[in-house]
Amino acid sequence: MLSVFVVLALSTLQEPRADEAPPRATAAESDASAVPDDAAAGELEQMRAVEKATIDPRAQAGAVVRNLAGQLGAFSATHDRLAQAIDSMDLSGEEENFVLPIVDNVEQFDVSLVRDKYDIPIEMRPLVAQYIRFFQGAGRKWFRRWMARSTRYIPLMQPLLETLGMPRDTVYLAMIESGFSSQAKSFAQAVGPWQFISSTGKLFGLKEDFWIDERRDPVKATRAAAAYLTVLKRDLGNWYLAWAGYNTGGGRVRRAMQAHGAKDFWELSETKKIFKETKHYVPKLIAAALVAKNPQAFGFDPSEFDYQSAFTFEEVKLPQAVEMELLAQAAGVPIEVLQELNPEIKRWCTPPATPDAPYIFRVPEGDADKVTARLEQLEPAERLHFATVVVRKGDTLSKIAARNNSAGEAIIRLNQLPSAKMLKLGSQLIVPIPEAGKLASAKDPQIERQVVLARRDRLFAPRPQDEVPAGTVFARRRAAGGSIVLSKVGEKTMVTYGVAQGDSLWSIAKRFSVPVGDIKAWNPARASAKHLLAGAALTLWPPAAVVATLTDSPSPPQASVARASSKSKAGPKDAAQSAGKTAHLYKVARGDNLWVIARRHGVTTSDIRDWNNLQSSKIVAGQSLVVRR
Repeated sequence: MLSVFVVLALSTLQEPRADEAPPRATAAESDASAVPDDAAAGELEQMRAVEKATIDPRAQAGAVVRNLAGQLGAFSATHDRLAQAIDSMDLSGEEENFVLPIVDNVEQFDVSLVRDKYDIPIEMRPLVAQYIRFFQGAGRKWFRRWMARSTRYIPLMQPLLETLGMPRDTVYLAMIESGFSSQAKSFAQAVGPWQFISSTGKLFGLKEDFWIDERRDPVKATRAAAAYLTVLKRDLGNWYLAWAGYNTGGGRVRRAMQAHGAKDFWELSETKKIFKETKHYVPKLIAAALVAKNPQAFGFDPSEFDYQSAFTFEEVKLPQAVEMELLAQAAGVPIEVLQELNPEIKRWCTPPATPDAPYIFRVPEGDADKVTARLEQLEPAERLHFATVVVRKGDTLSKIAARNNSAGEAIIRLNQLPSAKMLKLGSQLIVPIPEAGKLASAKDPQIERQVVLARRDRLFAPRPQDEVPAGTVFARRRAAGGSIVLSKVGEKTMVTYGVAQGDSLWSIAKRFSVPVGDIKAWNPARASAKHLLAGAALTLWPPAAVVATLTDSPSPPQASVARASSKSKAGPKDAAQSAGKTAHLYKVARGDNLWVIARRHGVTTSDIRDWNNLQSSKIVAGQSLVVRR
């Protein structure tokens, strides 16, 4: 059809139809000799382009014709003929140089102007307009980031979606889910560009283990998202409902449809059967798609977007685990480049592999042969050898390091341990080990290198005496009230109160005759019920009359009292145990636990729990504890 109209457009240039007047000609057009050489050459090139578009079905003919029409003058006969041909052509689904005029009134925007530029359903609704306004205003900085990453991931994802039978513009679902970020993680623990939770990811083939998390991979996650959306579309009936199901779960949408007999998303969104977030999800996706394809029409200047380069790569087959640092050196690029190309990798090296089942690793385009050649030249001594160890009951970092002729700092760095004083029972650790056949007494240069890197990053192994064996169980005790420590500060008395089970800011304020607002001001880190945990220490400045009752009464209601720098009057048992000991406040440091604190002060964990009326062994950094010594 296209070729017929283009040929018609060109053929009718020869002479006007009998029933119409000849087009008005300028002096230059009426005298061929007056046409400059370069202009004539341009006209010839335009004709050749149209010819190519006519005979080559693979060419983007619609875009070519529109370009040519736009370059010609308004009174040009060629412009008129091409314009007529364009008006008659069906170019749906083609990439065209369409420029949407500035949209001044979003709420009144006629979406039919752009509907045929999308292969997903596009409608204009009040919530769609609101989201466009959000992207233009308060959400502008985030939308800029999304657009900057769009040029990196859309060229990768769209062809893949199309191959899998999905609309290409489904890609905008990934935009609103993660902003095209492989590292995105939601409060619900959804991960990656398509925001899969663990269970759904595994259901659609995304592997997640100690070494990798395929939910972060833009290629694998796109395949899984296409599979999931295909199922949702089949089960729910249309794309709007499928998108809603992607957000909240297909089962919930299906039950809502059955409860109301609704098959339309907009009708369903008027009910209370689906969450507000889901009601907004479809309008948000439509708004993102509208603005992303027409940013200038909706008020974005191209200079606002720092567009990223396309996600391109070559693949290398690795028959064994290889350090990321070695691979980066082999490719001659920063390690961050390889981490971005391989976002599924969670560790410092690629997963274990074999020649029969190699790991497929991505490197920048043009680097595959170079990396392969460099890896083949590596000597065994240049590689870091390791074992995977499961933490057993009674294990400590120092024991595991000694058992494997390794180093604690190297284990901490390679496993990115936030604290190594107490290892989690049953967890896995990568433990660097010496090269096979090397004497146990000899230092392995690769392990030593990891120690140096760990210390450079200020990662240090705890002292053996401060370690807590894995699987240690702390006894739980119940107490009637919170502990109280009185401290003289100038002319005033400060009360340090240990929060007890069942306490609230209101009950504490009433007990000590102080306003709740003052407690929040004195303790900003404990200013909400969420952070008012049993065992947490509050600083209070009660009135003198209240302090007097605490000082005079050895046993205030629901509380035990200890005077700082004085003997306790908490009761005969405590007095007997604490004879000759002075009460001090100890501030819990990051990585501390009751066992460590007890050993440091020469007391038992039961003593600390009794002195502080702790309901459990859970303590937090920054918490103040009464310790007597």
